[in-house]
Formats: sequence, structure tokens, C-alpha cells
Amino acid sequence: MNVHLAYGQGHLEVEFPDDRTTVIEPSFRPGLPDERAALETALNRPIGAPPLPDWIRPDSRICILFTDITRATPNHRLIPWLLEYLERRGVRREQITLLNQLGTHRPNTQAELEKMLTPAVVANYRVVNHEPENHAACVQLGTTRTGTPAWINREAVEADVRILTGFIEPHFFAGFSGGPKALMPGVAHVETVMSNHGAHHIGDARATFGICEGNPLWEELLEIAQRVGRSFLLNVTLNEQRAITGVFAGDLLEAHRAGREFVRSAAMQKVKAPFDVVVTTNSGYPLDLNLYQGVKGMSAAARIIAEGGTIILAAECREGVPAQSPLDRLLREARSSEEILTMLATPGFVRPEQWQAQIQALIQRRARVLVYSTLAPEILKAAHLEACADIGATVRAELERRGPDSRVAVLPQGPLTIPYLA
Repeated sequence: MNVHLAYGQGHLEVEFPDDRTTVIEPSFRPGLPDERAALETALNRPIGAPPLPDWIRPDSRICILFTDITRATPNHRLIPWLLEYLERRGVRREQITLLNQLGTHRPNTQAELEKMLTPAVVANYRVVNHEPENHAACVQLGTTRTGTPAWINREAVEADVRILTGFIEPHFFAGFSGGPKALMPGVAHVETVMSNHGAHHIGDARATFGICEGNPLWEELLEIAQRVGRSFLLNVTLNEQRAITGVFAGDLLEAHRAGREFVRSAAMQKVKAPFDVVVTTNSGYPLDLNLYQGVKGMSAAARIIAEGGTIILAAECREGVPAQSPLDRLLREARSSEEILTMLATPGFVRPEQWQAQIQALIQRRARVLVYSTLAPEILKAAHLEACADIGATVRAELERRGPDSRVAVLPQGPLTIPYLA
């Protein structure tokens, strides 16, 4: 059986044994026949909110929040269409600020912004990278449930109209992406993000794929996002070809709920029993830019791995871990993945990006994790992971070692699928 695994900006072709392989993918949804028309219809007939033009006054300051380079949102289509829609309704360019939802990620370069938004948009509109470590660029809106100041980007808070753009997919600890995540953690201060993504939330069983209500991490980020004031949501859903399959606009909570239920119906895939080996991806570019994001693919596989099984992640990681990032430093600081959990259990121990290391370590308590990537074996070893040079050969060896009844599952689209045990 030949399976195409999403990898970088293309695919890997891997041969798996026909009689011992189960391929698990989202149910296919075709792209909309006219994406732009669907977007404009959604803006004019939103879910649970007045049409977008009704939100805008002649002097309104408008902040459009867009996702960064690590996300697959088709910004190069959505943002120009949205700007043209606003311009036709009398909105002047100087009224608009485009704010990049970096979360705690690095700022995007001028060239990256032009690729994401188009050169024309960058040349003609004010485009701002969020500054997650700059308190002066943020406004405090109370505190988190642990008493940490809740800081949100000033551009978003002080705008008269906020338009939160993005796309909805399963998320490994926030249930689903999109919705309130545009504000929190999208344009929150790193201090606030670290509180929300702390070990107490990440370790909660409800902080996982497919769960929003009842997930303490998601409920807190929603609460903080709502403190900013009313926001207009513009989220889309995508298929494997990155075609838009649905547009969900309007009230932050109602439109997001409709969108995530649309995604759930395609992404949730039931399996009867755990697998000895699970091969997963990080859904290709841009989500497999680095190892930081790779934990998402591991997490999807971990949902159906047998105790003591083997997970193989295919993720290009063209940007490394990244090197010298907070995650890279934390992984190198520990002698093992188990020591990471010990460190995080120490009162007062807090590190940026610790949530990725925590989830990786929890997965490694149950399974061996190998990575097929462009990363050198010594870099993976420093991250407490093993390099995989040949996915097909490794799978065959694992199945041979485990015996004739062992089976392998393949998630070609990685975390775009939510496999679950019946």
C-alpha cells in the first residue's frame, strides 16, 4: 500500500504492508465553488451578529487580526477580499491596522508578510507584528485565574472594531483553533500565555483535541478574549488542498461553535483498538516548519497508540527546533523527557514554551517517538527524540519485532484528523 504523507510543501511516498495498515484521514469536503462570494455572503449574513457594515462608523478604527506564517490560513486570499469589501463600503485605508497573531512565535519578516498578505496589502496598509514580550504594547485586562496579569495587544484593545480572522482545525490542547485564540494567545503577552498554558492546564485530561466547553484552558482564554469587548469573527475551514470548505462569520462564540462542529464532523475518526505503530505528520507546510509545532502531530498519534508502542512523525522542520528558542533551551537543560516533567512539577519552575515539552514528555511516557525530518540526528537526540532515516523500513522492522498480530495506523494529514478509540 502506497501512502502519500503530507511533508513540507509536498508529500512523501511510503510503502506500507497492505494487510496490516489502516489509513485514517478526515472525511473529504470539496472546496466552495466561489470562495469570495461565500465570504461576502458570510459578512452580510453572519451568525448571531449584525452584518459587518453595521459595526462600522465613518471614523471607526478597525483592527484586523491575521494568523502568522506557521498557520495554513489562506491570508493571501482572505485579507485582500476583506479589505476590498471594506473599501467598497467607504472604509479608508488609514482607518485599518493589520495585526499579526504571533502568540509567542518570532516576528514575521517583510518578505514573509508580503507572501502571506500580498505585496500590495503590505505596501498600502499599516501591518504590525504583535510584540509578545513588550508590556508597553499591551493593555492589562484583569488577571488570569492564577492571578497573572492578562495583557492583550493595545492595537486590538483600543480599536473600535476588531475582525478576528483565521481557520478552524483540531487543536491538541485547546480543542479547536480559531475563535478566541486570535486574541488569546494570538496577541497576548508571553506572561499571560505562560499562565494559561501552564502545567496545571496542560496536564488536565480535558485539555485535548475536540473539547472546548469544559476544557479549563480554553474556557480561560475565551474569558480573557471576551474582556477585550465585542469582536467580529471571520474563520474558514479548509480541506487537504487548502481550498476553503466553509466560512463562519459573526459572533465570536456562536460562529466559532458552528465552525468547529463542521470540522468535528469531518475530522473525528473512530478506531476499534490501539495500534502498535502509528505514523503521523504535521500536515505539511506551514505547520511542519519546526519541531515546536511537531508536538501536534505526535499528539494526534498518541490518541490511538498502544502502551509501549512506536510513533513516527514526519515533519520537515526546515527552521529547526528552532535553535536557541525557549523550547530548545528547555529540552537541552533536561537529561531526559522524564526529567522535564520533574522540573515542571517543581514549585516556581516556569519556562516559555514549556507546554510543548510537557506534552512531548507525557507522550513519551507511553510510547517511543521517532522523527523523520531534515534535522540532524544530534539535534533530535538533544530534544530527547530519535531520528528515523527510512519510514517504511522502520515500520517493517517494528511490525516484525512485535509479531504477526501487530498493526500500523497512518495519519497522512496528522493533527487535521482526530482519531479516537471507540
